[in-house]
Amino acid sequence: MDSTNSSLYVDLCSLLADAFQVTTDEITPELAFGDLPQWDSMGHMELLLRLEEAYGIEIDAESIAELVSLPAIFEKLAKRDQTDE
Repeated sequence: MDSTNSSLYVDLCSLLADAFQVTTDEITPELAFGDLPQWDSMGHMELLLRLEEAYGIEIDAESIAELVSLPAIFEKLAKRDQTDE
């Protein structure tokens, strides 16, 4: 991921750390589903709910299966931000 210094990336790391109750040091740039014990199927749904709330997005069934890594989530939100401009 090339934008690890962007405010979106920093915000996402904080959101993931909060959702999974870990430190931001445990959130790596390539973090994916299953890398943390907390990122299981229940943790994934909690994360998606937090993303919807924090970013005012609606996550459909197709996106649930796609948003399984920090890079995938970042890319989806970055694209959304670009189309909103």
